[in-house]
Amino acid sequence: SSGINAEWPLRPGSEEWGNEPVEAENEGWGDAAPADDNAPDWGDNIADDVEAEMADIFVFGKWNPAEVQMKDISLTDYIGIKDKYAVYLPHTAGRYAKKRFRKAQCPIVERIVCSMMMHGRNNGKKQMTMKIIKHAFEIIHLMTNENPLQILVDAIINSGPREDSTRI
Repeated sequence: SSGINAEWPLRPGSEEWGNEPVEAENEGWGDAAPADDNAPDWGDNIADDVEAEMADIFVFGKWNPAEVQMKDISLTDYIGIKDKYAVYLPHTAGRYAKKRFRKAQCPIVERIVCSMMMHGRNNGKKQMTMKIIKHAFEIIHLMTNENPLQILVDAIINSGPREDSTRI
């Protein structure tokens, strides 16, 4: 004998590995257990937690991106503001320039913050540009009493070229 317990792979009440009682075969791992108020939460409902968490994301802790309405459906794929693009702060440290067109997956507020970090003295100062954008959103909210994210999306839509506006 090599010192390994010969009874180890056997389960109580079974003679061979895998021979389990009939009751155990009918139990499903995905079946819902009866509701018990004292039962511990093992984190089985992760999808529910993610959906609940997504509903609570506010940009800068104030403005809800779920309220933003896209008036131009052709730009919904390129203006990341809702769902998986919703962030608390526009500082994801994502590598959006690694592949072509990946920058479309970057949250739009972060793209504006990154585009403001230009011209020598402002290079790399993302915290400063985040503060500028936050204060600008505050001013927009005070002046218009609307969601500044909606104003931003409308401005981006209005700035794009329209049909028959290019010269050949």
